[in-house]
Amino acid sequence: MRVAKELPAGSCVNLGIGIPTLVSMFVDDDSVVFYHSESGVLNCGPLAEEGSEDIDLINAGGQFLQPVPGMAYFSSVDAFAMIRGGHVDVTVLGAHQVSATGDLANWMLPERGVGNIGGAMDLAAGADTVIVAMEHNDRSGNPKVVQECDFPITGRGCVSLVVTDVAVLEPTAQGMVLREVAPGWTPEDVQEVTGARLIIPELVVEYEV
Repeated sequence: MRVAKELPAGSCVNLGIGIPTLVSMFVDDDSVVFYHSESGVLNCGPLAEEGSEDIDLINAGGQFLQPVPGMAYFSSVDAFAMIRGGHVDVTVLGAHQVSATGDLANWMLPERGVGNIGGAMDLAAGADTVIVAMEHNDRSGNPKVVQECDFPITGRGCVSLVVTDVAVLEPTAQGMVLREVAPGWTPEDVQEVTGARLIIPELVVEYEV
């Protein structure tokens, strides 16, 4: 819900696999956003309701989408050409780690020893704005917002904003800036569960959803 507020009306938006796909469910009805998928779809609707699925209309994660008037179908080659040509305004991606200066690591977990970059590398390099939507810590409680990534890097300095279940953070050349906290959290609480050293402004507000 918080990420949806960052999508400008009329923008071309690519939603990554996992948590990012949920963003489409919370965009205001009066805000027109053109969703793009590597599978070869532009201007699709949000996730399809149960019982109205179309096996030929899916996103990059294999989830069913709602059709909308004016949507377009094309090859995956053309979909990637749009990304690489700089025609995607915003991408929302998941991550394993984000560094204080906006490095993104989201294609491989070293403990598993396997990974697949897929479209993430293209989106990290080609989209105008990269927003990361993720849980603040992993399943073992380890921080995913870190001072420096020690997982394989997807893109350097590409992340514009990080939205987690506890905070909104902005990577900068000087470090990770805490912009907002989730309801019930304090800046000190967020720092305690964050691997990066946070730059905390005088005024940090609770984010609205």
